[in-house]
Amino acid sequence: MARDGHGPEPWRKRGKAVGRIVGKGVGARLSGFLKDWSLPRQLAGEDVQSTAARSSASERLRPRLEQADRVGTSICPFCAVGCSQLIYAKNGRPIHVEGDPRSPVNAGTLCPKGAGTLGMLLSPERVTKVLYRAPRATAWEVKPLDWAMERIAQLTKQARDETFAETLPDGRIINHTVGIGSLGGATMDNEENYLIKKLFGGGLGMLNIENQARI
Repeated sequence: MARDGHGPEPWRKRGKAVGRIVGKGVGARLSGFLKDWSLPRQLAGEDVQSTAARSSASERLRPRLEQADRVGTSICPFCAVGCSQLIYAKNGRPIHVEGDPRSPVNAGTLCPKGAGTLGMLLSPERVTKVLYRAPRATAWEVKPLDWAMERIAQLTKQARDETFAETLPDGRIINHTVGIGSLGGATMDNEENYLIKKLFGGGLGMLNIENQARI
């Protein structure tokens, strides 16, 4: 029985032709995949140190570091070890963080926390502005850094003036205050901690001086 003037059951003939074309395309893709895949070439005896380990996909891969237009140094902020880091940036934005091999502390290595520094730098949750909440207020206000530094200085002086003690009841001289304290960061070096001790202890009379590295 003819259908549309093309002889008996023409759709079956067309289906067979399409099947042969599809089958040929699948075979060609499979053959190309096996030729491109590095494992069959290595099993065939090619040296794994040669081009046998390459593929068209790996040839297209490029390191992110090629995109960097600037490289800076930093110190990992997460603990007291003080591992050195290299910060790669493009257009002023960090794109990669790795250990600095020149450092005698970490010799180019980073722990999982240090290796995750880039995520912290680029996190949308990271606070990059000074936020101030007034006493009994419910909302935060964005303030300039200079305003915040001046405010801290004023409150420090006020607290010291209100709590400073020159002598004990028996007359012994103490010249100290327990109304304010200091908690240093783990990445501070010896020179910075020396100056902090001189300023806060000898200058302001603070007794509570601590450092994150000891906690």
